[in-house]
Amino acid sequence: MPPAQITLLGAIAGFTIYLGLPLGRLRTAMPRLKALLGATAIGILIFLLWDVLAHAWEPVHTGLGHDQTGPALGDGAVLALTLGAGLLGLVYFDQTTSRRTTTGSRAPGPGTAAASQLRPATIGSAAGRLALMIAIGIGLHNFAEGLAIGNSAASGELSLAVLLVIGFGLHNATEGFGIVAPLTGQRPSWGYLALLGLIGGGPTFLGTIIGQTFVNDTLSIAFLGLAAGSILYVVIELLAAARKTNLKTITTWGVFLGLVLGFATDAILTAAGA
Repeated sequence: MPPAQITLLGAIAGFTIYLGLPLGRLRTAMPRLKALLGATAIGILIFLLWDVLAHAWEPVHTGLGHDQTGPALGDGAVLALTLGAGLLGLVYFDQTTSRRTTTGSRAPGPGTAAASQLRPATIGSAAGRLALMIAIGIGLHNFAEGLAIGNSAASGELSLAVLLVIGFGLHNATEGFGIVAPLTGQRPSWGYLALLGLIGGGPTFLGTIIGQTFVNDTLSIAFLGLAAGSILYVVIELLAAARKTNLKTITTWGVFLGLVLGFATDAILTAAGA
């Protein structure tokens, strides 16, 4: 299969993230639905966190098992550093954007709360920032997925590459729901949703291009570590938001549903021999 076609398949796998984004345009907040979507996002992200860390740790585990202590420790250090960078980087990013938003906002007056509820979610709102951070974490994860697609194609394993595209496409479709979960009832613009989709799904396309010409385990570990740190931060934030809803039963069912969706899409790849 020509490289251009493999790249196109990588783009398709990333584009499926847009399938879930229109949910963010729901006109009413619908607290129960929002809680369910948020909890489902938590379940999906918990699965992704496990999946990312398992893949990132595998070279370290293999190296230690084959008495390759030096390379294994090096890979472990890369994982630790990037995990911390992904986790703490989003903390400082959130603090910086929150500070700028507060500084640039006017003093509250009559009708301010009502007006803010009508204003579409953007990066200047708490919901918009959280959705952006979810997209960033998922995007880093999807870049590593794109590398896997490209590496498989470069190695001549075209059937595996196609299976990866199908499996990752299914994954990305569920991840779209996770990105817009905080935005339900906020009516974000189509442009903002398109930006979130590009941040979350576009890296699959870029990873596929790079993976066809450049194979490096340390680079893959680095991006997986960044993804894991980012996803962990987002999970913490979503759990804090879920606790405030006081909808424990719906939240628990949503987390369970998200985990099932994550493992189900992964099972498709495993059953296909990928």
